[in-house]
Order: sequence, then structure tokens, then C-alpha cells
Amino acid sequence: MSTSVTLPLHLLVVIDHHEAKIYRAEVKDAVPQKIEPYDPHGYRSHLHSHISGQSNDGKRHHEPKSYYESVAKTLQGADQIIVFGSGTGEGSAMEQLLGNLKSHHPEIAAKIVTSAVVDAHHTTENELLARARKFYSQLNG
Repeated sequence: MSTSVTLPLHLLVVIDHHEAKIYRAEVKDAVPQKIEPYDPHGYRSHLHSHISGQSNDGKRHHEPKSYYESVAKTLQGADQIIVFGSGTGEGSAMEQLLGNLKSHHPEIAAKIVTSAVVDAHHTTENELLARARKFYSQLNG
């Protein structure tokens, strides 16, 4: 008779304003699920863009709520979650995600064990996953 062991679902979210990558942290060479904000007009590809009827005051236009809702949906069922983001302050995608989860998905927000600012553009996926695995191993003994 074989017994199967269910491993906890440890997720790593690496998020910025262009996309969110969600990894199963315990899987070696994990392939992330990618989520991108809906951008019907291609504004994200232009640094100095503006939405019609709105002035470009140099501030980043926030992604639609559907972006963060899609990430939240993907995180359902996780046992523990680490969130890495590349920006700081209220305008960062990481802070936007954390705020959305706290407000609209407190059961998912409760699963977040840490969040950190990282230089995701100059760090390989394997380095990000190694950092997450190290944190999980220290956390869970």
C-alpha cells in the first residue's frame, strides 16, 4: 500500500507593472505562470503615454483592478506566499497587490509570509527561486 505525501504549496510571486510571474517555489526549474495587465491600447509600451482625457503628470497610471484580481485568483490554495517586487512606495506593483489582497482577499493575504524589494530585472529566475527556497527552509525548519 502506498501513501502519498502532499507537499505544502509554497508560491513565489515576482511582480512589477508589466507582469506577474508566479512560481511553485519547491519545484526545481519551475516554469512561472505569467499574468500581464490588460492593455488594449498598448500604453505600456510607451514611456510617455497618457490615457485619453487625462493629462500625463509624470505619475504612473495604475493597472486595472483585473490585473491584481487575476494574480489573487492564481494564489488561491497556496499554503504560504512570498512576494518580490521591484519598486517601492504606494505606486509599486507589489504594494498595489498587497493592498488589494488585504482589502479584497484577506484569506490570501494571511498566507503571505514575507515581501521584499528585489532587482528582478538583474536577477535570474533561479536566483529568485533560490532566495525563496532559502527563506521557506528557514521558516519551516
